[in-house]
Amino acid sequence: MPLMYKHWSFGKHFARDELLYRHGLRNLAYEIVINSNPCIAYLMEENSMTMQTLVIAHAAFGHNHFFKNNNLFRQWTDANGILDYLEFAKSYIAHCEDHYGEAEVERILDAAHALMPQGVNRYPRKKSFNLRDEEKRARERLEEVERSHNELWRTLPRSEAKEAALATNVAERRKLLGLPEENVLYFLEKKAPLLKTWQRELLRIVRHVAQYFYPQKQTKMMNEGCATFVHYYIMNRLHDTGFLDDGAMLEFLHSHTGAVFQPDFDHRGYSGINPYALGFGMMQDIRRVCEHPTDEDREWLPDIAGNGDWVETLKDAWANHRDESFIRQFLSPELIRKMKFFNIYDDSTSDLTVRAIHNERGYQAIRTKLANQFDVVSNEPEIEIVDVDLFGDRKLMLQHRVHSGIVLDEKETAAVLQHLADLWGYDVTMTEVVAQSDEVMKQHHASPSPDTVSRN
Repeated sequence: MPLMYKHWSFGKHFARDELLYRHGLRNLAYEIVINSNPCIAYLMEENSMTMQTLVIAHAAFGHNHFFKNNNLFRQWTDANGILDYLEFAKSYIAHCEDHYGEAEVERILDAAHALMPQGVNRYPRKKSFNLRDEEKRARERLEEVERSHNELWRTLPRSEAKEAALATNVAERRKLLGLPEENVLYFLEKKAPLLKTWQRELLRIVRHVAQYFYPQKQTKMMNEGCATFVHYYIMNRLHDTGFLDDGAMLEFLHSHTGAVFQPDFDHRGYSGINPYALGFGMMQDIRRVCEHPTDEDREWLPDIAGNGDWVETLKDAWANHRDESFIRQFLSPELIRKMKFFNIYDDSTSDLTVRAIHNERGYQAIRTKLANQFDVVSNEPEIEIVDVDLFGDRKLMLQHRVHSGIVLDEKETAAVLQHLADLWGYDVTMTEVVAQSDEVMKQHHASPSPDTVSRN
């Protein structure tokens, strides 16, 4: 982002990238593009004119089109207000550092960053924000008593009969607290009993940043594929019409082929599926199916095969799909064969087994398994806050629904739960259960650190 609040993790990432670059292990990005309105693209001064043309076509046309038209970005990001909001966030956090100390602000931000993956709303629509509204709301928070937060603990029914009824009625208690809640940062911001007003505001800032980047997790392959397809089309058109000579075209092709290179699984440079290669390959394949379909294409992709309008087909796909659904809808047997995809079964108890080959059942299995790899639900743990012991020790209870037997890493879980306990101010437990049967697999526990308790 062109501006951001201060945090040590940003400097750590910069130092790591700089070290890798100086040792020749990483190249610098040719461009950086910002999803704002207007879209901002930064180009390296050292780029040749051919590379400047390429990255303008890639970023300013390809990425810009995808940001503006894809429904996930239209629903979850506010391109008009993001820069104003980040300006507010930067100045607000700097103000907090001046008033409460850098160490205290850093402690809250560390905890919020640790919980960032569990700080997004996956279903409701976004709420637009702008600089004026955010500054007004921040002032109101500082001026008002924390009515909406402390009221929960102050105004519960006082009669012993009502308290006993609520304590035993889990459904009523969860309804009162709005549980279950998947957005952990949101719940802490609204319900944590010991957080101060400015600390809640820091959680809100980190939550908004996490929400802004959430669509990019779901569309990386499509986004890069769209930008690569667009730059390939534009550069070829410029060459065909005489605006690029053969030397410039060779320079472009050298860079382009490097970006879309997909190493084989046994190649020493293999590190998974190259999103540029898969995205560009699928979009090239969609154009082929629209213009020159085979009988196989008509069977597997009947809605687009031979329609002759590949431009509108791609624009519709770019607008209405994310990586997972795009693969399920458009990955053809032809491309599966071309990219030599196959499916390996590994349950950790037996030898590796090839479960899908290049036949009708195999194509469907490969398409499904590959789509699952790009599904954000499959790649991130399903964690929810399920209950709070209001009348006992105020313990916060979470649940992780385990899919495919994949449990959480013990060390990382302990560290993140410690951050969560420090923000909540009381004990935190998390139970890992089998998603299909609710069978308990493992339990985790964390208590707030002594310095947090004494500070509050």
